[in-house]
Amino acid sequence: MAEAKWYVVHTYSGYENKVKANIDKTVENRHLEEQILEVQVPMHDVVEMKNGVQKATQKKMFPGYVLIRMIMNDDTWYVIRNTRGVTGFVGPGSKPVPLTDEEMATLGIRKENIVVDFKEGDTVQVIGGAWEDTVGVIQSLNLQKQSAKINVELFGRETPVEISFAEIKKMQ
Repeated sequence: MAEAKWYVVHTYSGYENKVKANIDKTVENRHLEEQILEVQVPMHDVVEMKNGVQKATQKKMFPGYVLIRMIMNDDTWYVIRNTRGVTGFVGPGSKPVPLTDEEMATLGIRKENIVVDFKEGDTVQVIGGAWEDTVGVIQSLNLQKQSAKINVELFGRETPVEISFAEIKKMQ
């Protein structure tokens, strides 16, 4: 399987979050979770002075652009290119050019892969997020997304939940 790379998509200015939501919904509807892994609108904190008061806000790092980590093929290209609000990929002509690891590192977005010592069938405890202190059994691992699908008990039923590797630890 091809490796997922980061691509830059040009959008109408001000439509970045709407494009992200549209892509996320399309990925879910078309079951492309294994090919389109992440969609991000990079933000950074800014301190503004308004009426003599300092106010911390978040601003888009690149207005008019969205970053997508995906495996490039005809299907994923078509889905992204035909998303409402997208004007095209960044690259010469219609050929998208992936960002290099060095470029992603300078943006501060690239997360390091977490090496895990658990496997399917292991019992783990959630140590962060909304499911903190919940215990579950790993059903599947997704190394590209750095997440595990675990079964937790919710209202007396087994329910599958996807949790980041950083938020779980193996039970002894």
